[in-house]
Amino acid sequence: MEFQVTFRLRLALIVLALGLGVAAGAYALAPTTAHRSFTVTLPTSATAPVSGRLLVFVTDAKTARAAAKGGEVASVDTNPFSPKDATVIARDVGRLEPGQAIVVDGDTEAFPQGLSQLPAGDYLAQAVLDTDHSYDYNGRGAGDLLSKVVPVTLGNAAVPALVLDAVQPGRDPWTASAKAPPGMQDMLTAARPHATAIDFQSPALTGFWGRPTLMKGWVLTPPDYDAKSSKTWPVVYYTHGFGATAATLTAPLATVWQAMQKGQMPPMIWVFLDESSPTGTHEFADSVNNGPWGQALTAELIPYLEKSYRMDARVNGRFLNGHSSGGWATLWLQVHYPKIFGGTWSTSPDPSDFHDFTGVDLYAPNANMYRKADGTATPLVRDKGQVIATFETFAKLEQTINAYGGQLASFDWVFSPRGADGRPVPMFDRATGNVDPAVVAYWRDHFDIAYRLKRDWPTLKSDLDGKIHVYVGTADTFYLDGAAHRLKDTLDALHATSSVQFIEGRTHFDLYVEGDDRQALLKKIAWQMYAVARPNAAPENHP
Repeated sequence: MEFQVTFRLRLALIVLALGLGVAAGAYALAPTTAHRSFTVTLPTSATAPVSGRLLVFVTDAKTARAAAKGGEVASVDTNPFSPKDATVIARDVGRLEPGQAIVVDGDTEAFPQGLSQLPAGDYLAQAVLDTDHSYDYNGRGAGDLLSKVVPVTLGNAAVPALVLDAVQPGRDPWTASAKAPPGMQDMLTAARPHATAIDFQSPALTGFWGRPTLMKGWVLTPPDYDAKSSKTWPVVYYTHGFGATAATLTAPLATVWQAMQKGQMPPMIWVFLDESSPTGTHEFADSVNNGPWGQALTAELIPYLEKSYRMDARVNGRFLNGHSSGGWATLWLQVHYPKIFGGTWSTSPDPSDFHDFTGVDLYAPNANMYRKADGTATPLVRDKGQVIATFETFAKLEQTINAYGGQLASFDWVFSPRGADGRPVPMFDRATGNVDPAVVAYWRDHFDIAYRLKRDWPTLKSDLDGKIHVYVGTADTFYLDGAAHRLKDTLDALHATSSVQFIEGRTHFDLYVEGDDRQALLKKIAWQMYAVARPNAAPENHP
């Protein structure tokens, strides 16, 4: 796993390879012109009733088997980078008893089309019960129930039966995944003695939610750390992007540890912060929907950590770093709490100027997320100059999987006002793509970073000038370079001291790469931070 665990890296993570194992015996469905259903059963061997969001995935058998390169297909899943390759059928399950069967209509909640619209032919299907409604965030998770992959023939009469007879195992955060780069397990093993879990109950968040609410993550101490020393170490507060959790943060933690051990990065304390929540990422924003996460971080967790570790508690001893949604979070924290942090180094941040929200001007009259003014589809994902997913397909796939927890719904939970039903008011209509100007006005006043800079610069300048550093690729996969250009224009117009750099040809996923070093940019960023905290450090120590 690369260092920059991002909101979009989650998309790559949940694109599960079509790998091994097909259940024997084919089933069939009635002609595709008829509404057909799947029967999904919880076996009698189950020990308790279950509930959640039931998802059935259907994909073309020939294509899936070809992707498996001759092997059997172990899983059928959706792919946000190619959202129309698999059909997703969904329904909520309030309570399913052992031995009970439930019928899932193939057309009521389906994307991109129902079973009745699929051409006759051979398909593969698999059912998943998303027990904690987290599928939109990070795919299949611990405790989810799965069926075997079942062959289906559309065009015949029998209805396939799917049995939820397997449980998705959890993952050990200190065990490298099968897709991890070579050597990651050794890195994790070496870093583990120097990492301590954060499991801090926030009074502010607990008060907001009315139940114990924890802040999670890891503290990584550098190789020369001595808890009994009078010396202090600069601190980097890192937060991830969409799809990551505390469990996945051990991979970037191990990468940082190895780089510090080799002298490729300066000795600093790194705090890896988990910004995941049931609603997506809370992005450490003070939100009327998610709660006061920024307040909890700056007024509660940081003081607690500074009492527990030999941390440099000066403003110029605290720094921020994050990529994608984590890039937005760290940029927002720096702008909103300029007296707390000595600088942010935010890479490929989510939109910081809502005049360009992944290519859409939210402030334009009759703004629409799905269609441009000329009626053409709004792209959302690109690769090598080619559009591979539109905003509409992404939004409708996300909504089919679940009403909350996905990337676009997560924006509403962070940025939107609370509606009369207690939920955030959607910024745009999921059926039509039409933007709600009243909601956008609220977004602007509270979370448009460029707008805040323009509005409040006379007040912010003395504490913020020189502290904003942004990096983004000119070929960003999600068109995030557009908003970064607008942010740079705003900062330049204010005559602010800042650094917004565009790396030619780089995407969302290879921004940090130089030659064979996949973390070259991270190492440069770390030394830039260290130069602020320790300006008298000898330049020759900089690798």
